[in-house]
Amino acid sequence: MSKRSILTARDLPVRDVSMSVAGITVHAETIVVETQQRIELIDLTDRIMALVRDRGVSEGLVSLSSLHTTCTVFINEAQAALLADIKRFLEQMVARDAEWLHNNPDHSDCDRMNADAHIRALLLGHGLTLQVSGGELVLGQWQRILLGELDGPRARSLRVQLMGVA
Repeated sequence: MSKRSILTARDLPVRDVSMSVAGITVHAETIVVETQQRIELIDLTDRIMALVRDRGVSEGLVSLSSLHTTCTVFINEAQAALLADIKRFLEQMVARDAEWLHNNPDHSDCDRMNADAHIRALLLGHGLTLQVSGGELVLGQWQRILLGELDGPRARSLRVQLMGVA
């Protein structure tokens, strides 16, 4: 078993894109979110809604992807007590101080001691695809787009791609 992680490298850096061809608009950008805590849940809904409205897509899809293995994006209600419960659930389900091989220098070259963050991310997921209809995100009454920081504080990058028709 190798102690080193396998690096995913692109031939070209990811770039912002904005184009319209034959009535179809594609807009892609990387947004950065600065987190303040090791485990933090941040509501991104208004930011993503504004991006959709600003680009003039009336019908289509928006895709969000975390570019980190210990940062997630998911849908849930953004109510303070529930967010505290979600954080507590994650901490109870995946103990930070368990004997994770990823944290053991005999097995891993990772010095962040963050195996718990990687495993918690498995529970929440790294990407979302949402519908756009009538120029607005399609979300249920209580649904919000949440970023889950699991190994902060750090600057986190999310890739947002919007595709559709005006």
